[in-house]
Amino acid sequence: MYNNPLNQLSGFGQSFWLDYIRRDFITGGLLKKMIDEDGLCGMTSNPAIFEKALSGSAYYDEDIRILGHNGMDEKSVFELITVRDVQMAADVFMPVYENSGRRDGYVSLEINPHLANDTLGSIEEARRLWKSIDRKNVMIKIPATKQGLIAVTELTREGINVNCTLLFGLTAYKLAAQAYIDGIKGRLADGVNKEHPVSVASFFLSRIDSYIDPLLDNIIQQGGDEAARAGEVLGETAAACSKKAYQVFKEMFGTEKFGALAGKGVLPQRLLWASTGAKNPAHSVIKYVEGFIGRDTINTMPPGTVDAYRAKGRPEACLEKDIYKAAKVLSRLSQLGIDIELAAQQLEEQGLDKFNEPYDRIMEIIRKKSR
Repeated sequence: MYNNPLNQLSGFGQSFWLDYIRRDFITGGLLKKMIDEDGLCGMTSNPAIFEKALSGSAYYDEDIRILGHNGMDEKSVFELITVRDVQMAADVFMPVYENSGRRDGYVSLEINPHLANDTLGSIEEARRLWKSIDRKNVMIKIPATKQGLIAVTELTREGINVNCTLLFGLTAYKLAAQAYIDGIKGRLADGVNKEHPVSVASFFLSRIDSYIDPLLDNIIQQGGDEAARAGEVLGETAAACSKKAYQVFKEMFGTEKFGALAGKGVLPQRLLWASTGAKNPAHSVIKYVEGFIGRDTINTMPPGTVDAYRAKGRPEACLEKDIYKAAKVLSRLSQLGIDIELAAQQLEEQGLDKFNEPYDRIMEIIRKKSR
């Protein structure tokens, strides 16, 4: 492989995944090229990514017209299209999956986001997608709502790989990790002692700073002592949360607590850093890659961030540096009257809207193209 910053991440124990999917990217050989040259280890998708793929290209038009003329409804058409793309991508990633001992090589597909607060609906759709795709190296994305986490436990117990997504706070992350562990324990209680599923916990980064920084800016504009204190933590919340989340990961999946399960062939649920494209133009394009490198983690990057990091990244292990500073940042936010857990709940609600809206637009795109 070429010695660029992307494939150097593996030397620090971090896997590089891509937050993007489009049919021509797979069939045209670019996906295979990134695996070979950049050390790409996996792929994630969501409704917003598929909306851009369907609206921004003609690669799906013929399928949509044929399926529509055959009387298939919009949801079924979309599901069939996404299943085909994920199958093709998973086949390209299969050597990565096999050579990594099942740690990497996964492609993630999200359930209908409107099911986020419907436990039974989430379970049924996840089962159907898992069966339709029929690939070992696929993960079904389930939002980490209260109802979604119940589904995570059940799906894990059934042996389905789950990407537990839309995590913004430490409390939600702990619950997601416990949901996976409970599912594994239920599986073992059922007498299943092999072929255990693999899971990741997708912790969103840039959206945290995009939510908190305007609150800090308001305090800064008011002036006074609090303005200076707010300025000290501006742009630091996501980094602080990630460092604390990583400590929680080590505690929950370390030898002392997780050792017995690891001895039965169970892999830890790794943290996956999502929303790594910088939203604030004042921030470095690679802000949410450079400061979040650590062993047993994953960073899924959008294409623009990938290109930027390939060009100017400087990998360095940093998740266990400045732990004291991370605690200080979170404490300072509390002193300033900013409730980070309340913010995480609101970000979860906003995140669902950000996926529901493009999903609904996909249905309209399919209706129009079917005609």
